[in-house]
Amino acid sequence: MLETVAGLLRFASSLLFGVAVTALFAGIAPEKKNRIVVGFACAALLTVQFFFLWTWGLEVTSKIYPLIVHAPMVLLLSLYFKRPWLISATSVLSGYLCCQVPRWIGFLAGAAFNSSIADHVVYIAAVFLAYYFLKKYVVGSVRDLMEKSVRSCLLLGAVPLFYYLFDYVTTIYTDILYSGTRWAVQFMPSVISVFYFIFVILYYSEIQKQAEARRERDGMVAQLELAKTEFATLRRLQECTAVYRHDMRHHFAFLQGLTDKGSLKEIREYLKAAQSDVDAITPVRFCENETANLLLSSFSARAAEKAVQLSVDARLPATIPLSDTEFCSLLSNSLENAIAAAAACPDSWCRTVDVKVQVYKNKLLISTDNPYSGEIKMKDGLPQSLREGHGYGSRSIVSIAESHGGQAIFDASGGIFRLKIMVPLEEVRYGKS
Repeated sequence: MLETVAGLLRFASSLLFGVAVTALFAGIAPEKKNRIVVGFACAALLTVQFFFLWTWGLEVTSKIYPLIVHAPMVLLLSLYFKRPWLISATSVLSGYLCCQVPRWIGFLAGAAFNSSIADHVVYIAAVFLAYYFLKKYVVGSVRDLMEKSVRSCLLLGAVPLFYYLFDYVTTIYTDILYSGTRWAVQFMPSVISVFYFIFVILYYSEIQKQAEARRERDGMVAQLELAKTEFATLRRLQECTAVYRHDMRHHFAFLQGLTDKGSLKEIREYLKAAQSDVDAITPVRFCENETANLLLSSFSARAAEKAVQLSVDARLPATIPLSDTEFCSLLSNSLENAIAAAAACPDSWCRTVDVKVQVYKNKLLISTDNPYSGEIKMKDGLPQSLREGHGYGSRSIVSIAESHGGQAIFDASGGIFRLKIMVPLEEVRYGKS
């Protein structure tokens, strides 16, 4: 009698646990109305379940369980709660899968005490603990993944679906698993292995997407900083030009006075000084490529502010088949690190940075040479930054170069840090600028 009562309580707790977990996975809002509906659903399903148990016994009830419990739950979630069919089915399958761990724990207890009552009692206790754990740590993540996309929901529901079919085919409709049939024993490990490799592939793909997004972000940040610097430079040049234009009449008046006196030597000296003033407010052009000019001009000003001499050798055509974002990230990260390292040198005479940028044999070549102080530690060919939040520039350079089939080489020896970047470019025809 006691064993029968424990078994009935086990069936009831199993159904309540499955329905509650399924509702959590499906994202049913914990409102009073929804709780009442789910409660009535549990009562109805329990009534149907006990009716079949009383009428046809455990074996028949277990075999038709998908029709009297699982299918109605999918219909309830889809038709009443308006959840997508795929999410509803995946939630029910996931709820069924969650019953496996409490079942196994109960089995261990029953085997340890050689008692079916212990099996039932421990199982009932385990479902309460499992519900608490799932609700606190698992449900939120599973629900987010199911709602992320159809593909994500399909992948998430594949494992519980395979387990569901395997469990019913090998333990409920037949006893293949308990008879020790080799293919049945090896089936679930094989499924786990397949889904493990699927997970590895998808995880790697996601990592690649994140790396691409990080490169784009770094490039956009660099472009934003460049735009701010260039805007400030243009504003300063505009102010200087306005002042110089305002003073032009004074220059003409002074030159007119020198002409009347016939002071040719003083006129030459004055014009030379005026030419220097004009050169100071004229933007520098390093090559035909406007993006490179913008970047190099900005970093020239930044180097000057840090008392670093920037030597530039730029030979680029007007256009190159590389996105401005990637080119900006490559050149900006290279120069930013080089200027920062040179500026940190204690001796002012060695604060120099040499940069060369060119297209040679359809390859973009960027190289920087700069002195450094202290010690530079290398790991996997990359310089390691000792400052928190730094070191992403080098990784971004390598990532962009390798994504195009190129490479980036870092070398620190003899007090000189050298960076060489090679990026193959697509075949294009460069027009005359």
